[in-house]
Amino acid sequence: MKLLHFIWASPRPVKRLISVAVDTCLIYFAFWMAFWTRLGDTTFVDDPGYTKAILITLIATLAMFARIGLYRAILRYMNLHALMTVCVSAALSAIFVIFASYFTHAAVPRSVPIIYGAYLIILCGGVRLVARLLINRHGSSKKPNVIIFGAGSAGRQLANVLLQGKYYHPVAFVDDNRKLHKSSIQGMTVYRRKYLDKIVKKYRVEKVLLAMPSAARSRRKEVVDFLALTGLEVLTIPNMSDIVNGNAKIDSLRDVPIEDLLGRDAVAPDQALLEANIRGKAVMVTGAGGSIGSELCRQIIKLSPKKLVLFERSEFALYQIDQELNRYLQLNELAVEICPILGSVQDSGVVLSALKAFDVQTVYHAAAYKHVPLVEYNVVAGVRNNVFGTLVTAKAALQAGVESFVLISTDKAVRPTNVMGATKRVAEMALQAMASENPSTRFCMVRFGNVLGSSGSVIPLFKKQIAGGGPVTVTHPDIIRYFMTIPEAAQLVIQAGAMGQGGDVFVLDMGEPVRIADLARNLIHLSGLEVRDVDNPLGDIEIHYSGLRPGEKLYEELLIGDNVSETRHPRILTANEVALTADEFGQMINVLDAACRQSDISQVRDILQSYRTGFAPSSEISDLIWINDKQ
Repeated sequence: MKLLHFIWASPRPVKRLISVAVDTCLIYFAFWMAFWTRLGDTTFVDDPGYTKAILITLIATLAMFARIGLYRAILRYMNLHALMTVCVSAALSAIFVIFASYFTHAAVPRSVPIIYGAYLIILCGGVRLVARLLINRHGSSKKPNVIIFGAGSAGRQLANVLLQGKYYHPVAFVDDNRKLHKSSIQGMTVYRRKYLDKIVKKYRVEKVLLAMPSAARSRRKEVVDFLALTGLEVLTIPNMSDIVNGNAKIDSLRDVPIEDLLGRDAVAPDQALLEANIRGKAVMVTGAGGSIGSELCRQIIKLSPKKLVLFERSEFALYQIDQELNRYLQLNELAVEICPILGSVQDSGVVLSALKAFDVQTVYHAAAYKHVPLVEYNVVAGVRNNVFGTLVTAKAALQAGVESFVLISTDKAVRPTNVMGATKRVAEMALQAMASENPSTRFCMVRFGNVLGSSGSVIPLFKKQIAGGGPVTVTHPDIIRYFMTIPEAAQLVIQAGAMGQGGDVFVLDMGEPVRIADLARNLIHLSGLEVRDVDNPLGDIEIHYSGLRPGEKLYEELLIGDNVSETRHPRILTANEVALTADEFGQMINVLDAACRQSDISQVRDILQSYRTGFAPSSEISDLIWINDKQ
């Protein structure tokens, strides 16, 4: 073994010299073994003619091996092509035997070159296969064993890459396809999932690699739920679209995407709805640097608008999205004018100037304060930004002749128990009131729940807590939330906006709600760890229940009533809900503005409750300035 370790560690020129020396011996051995096999005698080896023949054959064969690159091939990655090269080389070497015997006048039976070629294939090819096996076995002893779930095309490609790599050593496949059970792929057996525990114990496996990039999300969820119960760390390969487009490699393993835990398959977008308010038009996105705003920009730029105005109050956020979009334009050779504008939606002058200067035709209003506890701690700021910011932007859009105005709302606006939700409900009512008197601009709003990966989302927080050893903090064991991926939410917002007639409240179908505690447990299990609780005191990560935060409720709703209708899109519904007249809304805004100017938080909350918003506070006043002033 020390000799093998010395060879593996040697420089490549030394390895090539060793290969030449080994081939020299094998060619010499194959030549005389061919005669012995044919004649049963090699007593004539001292004949000068045969000596010259073998020398000519040896030199010509080694030169040919070097010329075709056999000594440049890396044994670790030797494949069928390399073996075919050995076969062709052996056949040519057999021809050299014929020519050498002719010129040296050595008596060579006609069958000897054929026998010689067969021996050379077996010896040269066999030695290389054995060397590859020893190298891979030597490397695999240092790599952790893994199981590949999915023995399809992606799984086989992944296994091939891993066998040649230095990070993981695949030992078995698991697949639900009965036709593949007990078959062997690249020397590994394909098992049914019920044998997973047995394989794990046999090979001491700690990780499972999920190779199902083309499977439906509901199918992947079913598999992930099963794997989460095994206590193994689960990694997955990228989506097939990313692999095909060259955005990722098949061995770019990553954590299981959280959308796979939701199991909801995305519906293909209606291209006509996507393009209706965007293609060839000037579009403005407020809050363009935020989670939803930035994704809206990414989706919009693909639909070829004439101009895209990025309206954002954060300089850093605006810089980031501006740079990203311009890189995308360069890579894809698109001609879209990007206009980054620094400003606040509360500044009517800046908003109106931007709308007029760029002849904006469509506005997506995503600017908002949406973090529930922070708005509870800063009530006036939340009201100013969410209510008055929306009102200022909507009035400016009306004055500038904007065709379509879409408000990004939230499920927390339905029977709100916190100030943030109440402000978003008032923002909805503002558009409803304006739509009733101003048909020239189509005002509509789109209401949906939480989006995965947004700022303040629980998923990145949970992953960070798990990486730090816990505990994972959940507010309540029974709290549930609706979730949707950011790209899907942005696409549905664009499509819903295209269907707006004026005053419409669109509601996105969020699927089934998710229990946050179950989500935390699944993330812990998929990290290869166990939950530490009363039943398992020796577990790895504890789930700590911190209690509901100010204004937070156990569950969210998307509809105020039951009066809901379908639209042409299966994931978009429209709701008919209570609305204030323009006069009623104007009266509310006046008293709300006065209360904000006086920083009278108690009165602000009373006003939000008084005008049919459905606001029912779940906690006492939490505004930090108000509380400290009263002490």
